[in-house]
Amino acid sequence: MLGSITPLGERGRQARWAITVSAYIAGSAAAGATLGALAGLVGSAALDGVGAAPRLAALAGAVLVGALVDGGRSRLRLPTVRRQVDDAWMHEFRGWVYGLGFGVQLGLGVVTIVTTATVYLTFLAALLTGSALAGGLVGLAFGAVRALPVLAVRRVRSPGALGTVEARLRHLEPAARRLALVGQLALAVAALAAVAV
Repeated sequence: MLGSITPLGERGRQARWAITVSAYIAGSAAAGATLGALAGLVGSAALDGVGAAPRLAALAGAVLVGALVDGGRSRLRLPTVRRQVDDAWMHEFRGWVYGLGFGVQLGLGVVTIVTTATVYLTFLAALLTGSALAGGLVGLAFGAVRALPVLAVRRVRSPGALGTVEARLRHLEPAARRLALVGQLALAVAALAAVAV
């Protein structure tokens, strides 16, 4: 999908890349914020009376399990659906419509193929905040950051440029996965340190 929403592709569909991408990022951020707020709201009811320490310990434990799964150190597999966004939308709707629709699906995180435990951990963290506002902020950050890689193709105006960007992203993928694991472990350590305080 990242290779589809480029200035080159949008020009071929008589759409404006900036408008499509703005709708995409806004949709992803809004969907993440909405799901995060709902998770926080559920957490406010379900965790009423549960202190911060047990919540942080639960988050740390879940993050460690997620890191084991993402690092291939577990036989556990992530639950996921087997669908992607429908690229036929790009030929049926205006750019802002499919940009928004793709963004919403991306920001929800769980309605397309889930490849990392961090998707589930994000919304668990939102739930554990026990607050619709705090959960919404967690989801907003998730949705916004998840959409930003589309900016990597902002200069793609030829098939060769697209191939170069795709090759660069494939080359960076192993480092990105390692960085995500380090981030997960750092979060688990920070949560456990906060419990100990």
